[in-house]
Amino acid sequence: MYSYSQLLIRNTWLGLLFYISVTFIAIVLFLGFINEKQVVQSKTIAAVSKQVSSNSDTKQLVRVLKSTEQFILLDISSSSGEKLFHQEQTDKRSLLNFLMPEPATIQLKDPQLTLIFQLSYQQDTRLLIQLLLLFLVATIIFAIVAASLSVGHYKKFYSEIGQVIKRQLQQVGKNETNEEDDSIYNITELKEGIAEIKSLIKTQQSTSVALERQAFSDSLTGLNNRNKFVHFFENKVAQNGDVKFGVLLITRCSELQTINQIRGFSDGDRYIAQVSKIVQSTIPSHLGGEIFRMNSSDFAVVLPNVQLPEGEEFAEQLTGKFNEYQQASDLDSVAYTGLVTFTWQSPLGELLALADTGISVAQTQKINSWFAQKDSDVLKNSSASYGNQNWRQEIDNVIENNRVTLLVQPIQPNSRNSKVYGEILARFLNSNGDMLPTASFIAMAEKLDKIVAVDKLIIKTVIDEIKHKNLLDKSFGINISARSISDEHFLIWLERRLLKENQVASRLIFEITEYGLQQNIKSSKRFIDMIHRSGARITVERFGVGLTSFKFFRDLKPDFIKMDSTYTRDIDEDKNNQYFLRLMVDLAHRISINVLAESVETIEEKRTLEKLFIDGCQGYYISKPTSL
Repeated sequence: MYSYSQLLIRNTWLGLLFYISVTFIAIVLFLGFINEKQVVQSKTIAAVSKQVSSNSDTKQLVRVLKSTEQFILLDISSSSGEKLFHQEQTDKRSLLNFLMPEPATIQLKDPQLTLIFQLSYQQDTRLLIQLLLLFLVATIIFAIVAASLSVGHYKKFYSEIGQVIKRQLQQVGKNETNEEDDSIYNITELKEGIAEIKSLIKTQQSTSVALERQAFSDSLTGLNNRNKFVHFFENKVAQNGDVKFGVLLITRCSELQTINQIRGFSDGDRYIAQVSKIVQSTIPSHLGGEIFRMNSSDFAVVLPNVQLPEGEEFAEQLTGKFNEYQQASDLDSVAYTGLVTFTWQSPLGELLALADTGISVAQTQKINSWFAQKDSDVLKNSSASYGNQNWRQEIDNVIENNRVTLLVQPIQPNSRNSKVYGEILARFLNSNGDMLPTASFIAMAEKLDKIVAVDKLIIKTVIDEIKHKNLLDKSFGINISARSISDEHFLIWLERRLLKENQVASRLIFEITEYGLQQNIKSSKRFIDMIHRSGARITVERFGVGLTSFKFFRDLKPDFIKMDSTYTRDIDEDKNNQYFLRLMVDLAHRISINVLAESVETIEEKRTLEKLFIDGCQGYYISKPTSL
């Protein structure tokens, strides 16, 4: 919109152009008028002069002429050239003197006189100038008034346009379809412009919603994710917010890692999706609970404005449904839950730590149980939290009382010449005979420096079972932690045990991750050399995720490498992984290393792996774990 000054300047220029045009026309007309007047006056002077007798003196003629008109120049001469009368005056005040016509000359025959004259147009000129000045003032006033009226009109017009646009844009995102019956809105260009703006806004809204959904939701379960959880606590849990207190529950899916490794990632996804459905179906609608997927294995449930007893009732219902799902799905456990109460003043980090401690305690109790962590002082304990203390007691109890049971999952050879084995899977029991979550047990054993003792327990139990059940015609793989192969006392113990049980030793294959070997290459080489001296063999599992060179493997000389599941998952559709695996198989066979594939879930994957000359396949499609 033009400002007042801009409109004033514009109108002034237009007024000046108009004024100049009018002035030019007025001057042209004025010149025509005075020229015509001078011609008429010439005829009048000639007629008057004839009426004056030749005997009359010149003065009488002058008096008669002056009585008819005013002259700037009047010159009378005889036929002989004698000056009889001469009068000349200049109107210096006139601005239009330069436009005055030239003096006119009249030749009289009777009497024989020559008259030269120029009329005075002072009054006419003054009148013209006054009219032009008056017109100039009127033009300026008109420009100022027009500018003021235009500004007001523009303001009103743009205000009405703004209101129309506002009303139209308010309908964006709503189901309203009515259009405002405004004459302004009937402007075609305005309609098209508003329609384009609406389209852009709707597109932007759709994009924003999609980005927000992507940023705040979990693709597998469709639940809000950790980002939304943090956003919820920052915006809803406040003194003046909708939530001032409540109960926070963290539910941890204890079998995800085991399912991914043994059954494959597809089963792992189905397991997570089912737990999500169980939690969602259990949340009481009247409590207004919110559920979030925090990470791959954890769900958070916020029960706003409720007390702990209601939260405990909800957790107990979860345990019951988890038990039903466990029995139907042949799982060792499903999930464990930690509870903690909160207020709007509670730090989020402290709440999560307390809930995590509650999970640790729950895992040492019965299967799929829950625990409400009411004592926040456990976070201030510098030695170990309450959950760690419970785990230490459970691990010690497992080791002292040999509370371990063994499963075996066979690896199927892809040719008659392939020599493979079955992988031992250890499961641990608490004092009540309930299964402890395996992944959590191993993780806590690592954390509490108990993993070497756990490895010894597993090896001892496997050897005893093989001897007791007379399984010397089969081979078995045992997983060893990276910490154990670097422990000098463990190596001495293991070598003595294998040399003592030489018949069993030849049937054992020790599995260690590629990452574990890389931690201490010198210790890894010493461990592998000792295993080979004892007659046992070595498998490097989860191969392909590290940066280990084949020169390193040629020096270490493992007997098997087991490809990481990221290379075998959907191998029938992934051409890049097919090429990589074919290359790995060729290189491994050149240095006499057998190549195995884990997490084989479909017949298509198995057939593709056979075409790539993989020596053996392991996975739920091949066989489920069974008791040793």
